[in-house]
Amino acid sequence: MLRIGVMVSGGGTNLQAILDNINNGRLPGCQVVTVVSSKPDVFALQRARKNNIPTKVISRKDFISIEDYDDALLSHMRSYDAELVVLAGFLSHLGERFVNAYKNAIINVHPSLIPSFCGKGYYGLIPHIKALEYGVKITGATVHFVELDYDSGPIILQKAVKILPGDTPETLQKRVMEQAEWEILPEAIKLFSQKKLKINGRHVEIL
Repeated sequence: MLRIGVMVSGGGTNLQAILDNINNGRLPGCQVVTVVSSKPDVFALQRARKNNIPTKVISRKDFISIEDYDDALLSHMRSYDAELVVLAGFLSHLGERFVNAYKNAIINVHPSLIPSFCGKGYYGLIPHIKALEYGVKITGATVHFVELDYDSGPIILQKAVKILPGDTPETLQKRVMEQAEWEILPEAIKLFSQKKLKINGRHVEIL
C-alpha cells in the first residue's frame, strides 16, 4: 500500500480527483493517510474529513525559519509514514530539508505546460491570465517531481488543452482542471505506486 500525504491550500479539487480515483478502484494500492493545509478553514480540509482522513494545518507564518517549518512538516508526514507527498494546489514554498528528505517522492501539479507560465508567483488564475494575454493556442497541465526552485523538477506527465475563442481565465482554469489536472495527477500517482517512473537527470522515463 502506497501511503500518500497530500498538501493543500484551497478548495482541494485535485485532492478530490485523487480520492475519487482511489474510491472507484483506478488507484489500487494507494491510500491518502493525511492532508496538510497551509491555511485553516479551506474547503480541502472538509473534503478530507468527509473521507475520514486525518488533517493538520501547518502554516509557514507560524514558524520563524523555513527550517523550523520543514521540521514540522517532516515530523507530521513521518508520523503517518507517508511515502509520497503530493502537492495539490499547495502554495507555500518548501525548504531544503523537506525537499531533500523526500527526494524524488514529492510531486506537484501545475496548470500550464512547463516551462511556459510557471515559476514564482504563477499560481491560481495567474497562469491562465498570462496564457490568454500571450495569445497561445494551447495550454494545459504538468505533473512534475519537486525540487527547490518553483516548478523546476523533472516532468512526469503533461496534457495539452486548447484555448477557445471567448475563453476567460475562469473558463480556462475550469477546463484545464477537468481535462488535464484531474487526469494526469492520479495517473502520475499510479505510475509512482507501480514503480514505473525512472529518473535520469531531467528526464523521467515511464517503464
